[in-house]
Amino acid sequence: MDLATYSDKNWVNTFVDSTIPDICKEEPCVLGVDEAGRGPVLGPMVYGICFCPVSKHEDLKAAGVADSKTLSEEQREKIFSIMHENSDYIGWSLEVISPLNISNSMYKRPKVSLNEVSHNAAIGLIKRAIAAGVKVSEVYVDTVGPPEKYQAKLQDVFPTIKVIVEKKADALFPCVSGASICAKVARDRALKKWEFPEGTEVDNWGSGYPGAEKIIDEKCVPVTWNDEDEEDEKDKTPSVLQFFARKHKSSDGGSAAPPPPKKRHHFFTERCLKSVESF
Repeated sequence: MDLATYSDKNWVNTFVDSTIPDICKEEPCVLGVDEAGRGPVLGPMVYGICFCPVSKHEDLKAAGVADSKTLSEEQREKIFSIMHENSDYIGWSLEVISPLNISNSMYKRPKVSLNEVSHNAAIGLIKRAIAAGVKVSEVYVDTVGPPEKYQAKLQDVFPTIKVIVEKKADALFPCVSGASICAKVARDRALKKWEFPEGTEVDNWGSGYPGAEKIIDEKCVPVTWNDEDEEDEKDKTPSVLQFFARKHKSSDGGSAAPPPPKKRHHFFTERCLKSVESF
């Protein structure tokens, strides 16, 4: 797995592919989809696929593949090596999605959500395998969002392929477990060679996730926050402005409710701009 291209330019999305086994071009294949690095504070999100002939699906399980989250880094590397040794029937492909790309997508107008970025990556990798000659007949996906909607979306894109989308698919289907391991190994390796554009040098930051114990215990500074008042405990004293509100008269001369406030122009709402008195 050569990640040199991404390590040199970690702000650009990169594809990494194995060789395509000849048997995968001749026999119907299962293909699993999974990701690693969804929601980190550091490093890329990696989407991966793993494929093999339907007749070899159980052999993939015998190679030791499992949900990557249940394995240590050493175990994942060992299983990935076994998968590489069996490259005569196991293939894989990855898209390493840079954090800059994710941020730019979510700040676009209109916004491209992380779910949509994930869906596009999965669809793109499946199409990439098919274009490379893999005879994909079954696709198994670890869900992002409601599985029923995601499955319907994929089935519309690939009407001739059997598509199954389930929660915890990486623990249920060997091909998804294989994709999970490939994606996690790639992310681990990318983090080890991570270079900050500012030139910052950090020796060890853990997994890159917000809850990483290593970086929290060793690097973070303790912070104490004041408790916020509960909603029902806040001061409910009426505003003095209520006593000076303009009264509106109805057509019969009586008082009437004031008209609803005008909506702010979409220029301001789309850019989350508002008036403030202090920063």
